[in-house]
Amino acid sequence: MGGLFFRARAPDALAAWYREHLDVGAGCGAQDDEGNGWSWHTGAGPMIFAPFAADSDYFAADKGFMLNFRASGLDALVARLAASGIDAERRDEWDSPETGRFARIHDPDENTIELWEPPAG
Repeated sequence: MGGLFFRARAPDALAAWYREHLDVGAGCGAQDDEGNGWSWHTGAGPMIFAPFAADSDYFAADKGFMLNFRASGLDALVARLAASGIDAERRDEWDSPETGRFARIHDPDENTIELWEPPAG
């Protein structure tokens, strides 16, 4: 995937929120050869691209998308987010040895963000 673009009420503030709390977005991770900080170089790993049925209850019905980020050390990340006042939802039925562990949070624009820790190995 080459990029993700979406509308926000306050784009600069929302971009700063993602950088601060999730280390996501422009300037995060390894920089490109020019070191311009515009791009975000992600770690290699699986990515799922999956349209959902319009009536799916997997995420909020009034939202057209849900973000999913791979996370290592999910428990530590959830604790760090909680210390910043960001509540994470966890459900036992979301986790399995085959698919990994999950938590969900919401950004300031109420977009759902699924945090996914893939299974070890």
